[in-house]
Amino acid sequence: MQHDEAQSPVSFAAHVARLPQAGLPVVIEADEAQRAALAEAHGLLSVEVYRAELLVSRWKRNGVKVSGSVKADITQACVVTLDPVTAHIEEAVDGLFLPQDSNFGREGFSGGGEILIDAEGPDAPETFIGDTVDVGALAEQFFGLAIDPYPRRAGAHLETKADDEDKEESEFQRKLRALLPKN
Repeated sequence: MQHDEAQSPVSFAAHVARLPQAGLPVVIEADEAQRAALAEAHGLLSVEVYRAELLVSRWKRNGVKVSGSVKADITQACVVTLDPVTAHIEEAVDGLFLPQDSNFGREGFSGGGEILIDAEGPDAPETFIGDTVDVGALAEQFFGLAIDPYPRRAGAHLETKADDEDKEESEFQRKLRALLPKN
């Protein structure tokens, strides 16, 4: 698989030219250096555990299907207090790949026809070159999507200008009541 992107810290090239009938099981257990690189790449304080369990199998005629899950324990900074917030990620991994020269994946794009997109449906297949697919990079993509973009420590509250305005309003209302004649 060729991309202009930097290689994933958990990159794993699965050879797909001759996949077993039952599929090729792949387990990626990130070591300390890989976890540190994942933390840096995703803006995390740390990644304590990262494990992807995948099955690479044939799909259609020349395609490849990758399914499984990625599990991780991470620590992020609270968006309010910057205190550490721990989280557990358990995300399903599901991807389809076609050889770059496959007509099946490009029919709708080059033919000028209509393309129907179902937001809830499966993603369009990605392409690969040669006889390997980077299943580690795919698992990392699903890991990244599962990270909470706004982690918050329990009970953390961000005072906003609106909160201050509400307090000022209450004070104003109290003074106004004091000025009104009492019945």
